[in-house]
Amino acid sequence: MADLALRPVQDSRPSAAGDAALAVAAALPTTRLRITMLGRMDVRALTGESLLPRSRKTRAVLAVLAMESPGVVLRQRLSELLWSRRGEEQARGSLRQALHELQDALGPEGKGLILATRETVALNDEGVWTDARALPALARDRPEALTLLQAELLSDLDGLDAAFDAWLLEQRRRLRDIALDAATARLAAASTPEARAQEARRVLALDPAQEPVWRILIRAEAERGDRGAAFGAWEECRRIFAERFRGAPSPETAALAESLRGEVAPAPPPAPRRSAARGARLGVLPFKVLGEEADAEVSLGLAGEITAALARFRWLALVDSASVAALERQGRLEDALDLDFSLSGTVQRAGGRVRVTLRLTDHRPPEAVVWAERFDRDAGDLLALQDEIAAEVVARVDPEILLIEANRAAARHAVTPSAYEMLLRAIPAIYRLDRQAYEQAGVLLAEATRLEPDYAPAFAWYAYWHLFLVGQGWAPNDAEVLAKSEELASRAVALDPSDAQALAILGHVRAFLHHRVAEAVTVYERALALNPNLPMAWVFSALALSYRGEHQEALRRWERYKRLAPLHPHAFFFDSARLVPLLMMRRHAEVDAAARQVTALHAGFSFPYKAWLSALGHLGRREEAAEVRRRLLAIEPDFTLEKARRRAPLQNEADLAHYLEGLRRAGLG
Repeated sequence: MADLALRPVQDSRPSAAGDAALAVAAALPTTRLRITMLGRMDVRALTGESLLPRSRKTRAVLAVLAMESPGVVLRQRLSELLWSRRGEEQARGSLRQALHELQDALGPEGKGLILATRETVALNDEGVWTDARALPALARDRPEALTLLQAELLSDLDGLDAAFDAWLLEQRRRLRDIALDAATARLAAASTPEARAQEARRVLALDPAQEPVWRILIRAEAERGDRGAAFGAWEECRRIFAERFRGAPSPETAALAESLRGEVAPAPPPAPRRSAARGARLGVLPFKVLGEEADAEVSLGLAGEITAALARFRWLALVDSASVAALERQGRLEDALDLDFSLSGTVQRAGGRVRVTLRLTDHRPPEAVVWAERFDRDAGDLLALQDEIAAEVVARVDPEILLIEANRAAARHAVTPSAYEMLLRAIPAIYRLDRQAYEQAGVLLAEATRLEPDYAPAFAWYAYWHLFLVGQGWAPNDAEVLAKSEELASRAVALDPSDAQALAILGHVRAFLHHRVAEAVTVYERALALNPNLPMAWVFSALALSYRGEHQEALRRWERYKRLAPLHPHAFFFDSARLVPLLMMRRHAEVDAAARQVTALHAGFSFPYKAWLSALGHLGRREEAAEVRRRLLAIEPDFTLEKARRRAPLQNEADLAHYLEGLRRAGLG
């Protein structure tokens, strides 16, 4: 079979570290497809639309092509991997059918990506981001990439064919070796007992048979002064060797543990669970199936899709769905898992329609249902149905929970609040835009970043706070605030490169404040690749595209946000984004109608008044323009034509001229 071996991968993109490496993982503006293979396979367009083929063998064909791209794969090799028990002609026919299905599944987003000849097939990797190819290059520098590499490659594609199983086993071994090499290098570079303990645990998570690393861990915990943790590591080592390897650690390791004997200091009090410190604890319950025509697969699939989608919101602590299901059956869910919130619901099918009813319950006293919604959909495409409902649910549930948590934190006033609690107390003030409370929110966020300098959301929200400070005209020194906003947003992304919200805020800082629109678009694509259900990312990317003249696409992205979260708590801001492309497309009457709606939601937000005033100037409605101008200047007294020119991030000269001419006609000096 050596003559049929796959061509070695030759990556034509330049190798680089730091920001360039992140750009590979993030997907560039030309990216059309995101393929996830670590864990269960998933294929999505940047819009969040699932493009995953239905057939497992077709998915396997795409997986092989993705792993070998941009190299070509012989059709004969693909046939032998997946149809080894069939005759040559039948196997090649099955491959042709799978390739047709693959093209159909990818649809317009995949046009030109599958390159097929009579003898070979290849995946054009321009515009495609694949986790199993991008993450290995990041593993040494990015612990989150190393963590992702621990997931089992294509965990849902075992058993397709003995030949494919062998290929899959080899790919898993290769990725495991890469991860283990990276983890070992990080351990070798660790310079403190704390770092050695952390990195030793990463190595052992990949290969618990590495006994020398167990000794490093035991010593590191002892050097940290935590002999309880050192003995705990020894007991864990003994248990794993007994259960997995049917043996015992070497006398050397036993002697090391024995040398630590003596009076063991009492274990320190347990650290607060993460949900209490940095996020709400949420579980998705199995959905109940109603009616004679109900489909249990829809119920299970939908619960899984929602859980996976919610996991993309970094501040939520998602409880393992299998644990939730098991404990729910035993009737002791809340007590056993200490849930803050649970999402439950019912699925009912009748004819060609499916009805899903969901509710979010807050389990803290007094327990109450805090959100509920019903979805009626066509049952023709169950996979699309699951994706669509899951996307809308998570986009609506996330801000609901955040506001509940924020209001609770604001009322609690803890004596020694954590950074997370300070952040929560600041959020309602950011939404209200009352200047005095807003300034106090800035104090809270500054203290949160000082208290926990590794907490990415605190830096992201503090950067967000600076955005409104400039937008409202409240910044005493624009240049200083602009520099600070960039510093904070960049710090948030550096702390957590996989936080889609931090990336969205960084993009808006660069586009709106610094007018670096092209950079912002790249950042937004990464944010949407990480979390295609984040309304903020769709809104901010819409604005950036409009700033550079792509108004039709901007409206499409804004409409995507509106489908996901029509009643978002920040709608007064997000809905205002639509005014920019409408104004630039000369749809002035629509700007007038939309601006009336968004200013009714929040009369103290200055941004929509500017587009509204320009539209009224073009419409020649001077009396109405005078009233809107008065309301705008009450919020931002120093707003002039010159300031409008300086602050507008519009890249197209004609768009900028149209905006300013409308303001001039409306009487702005």
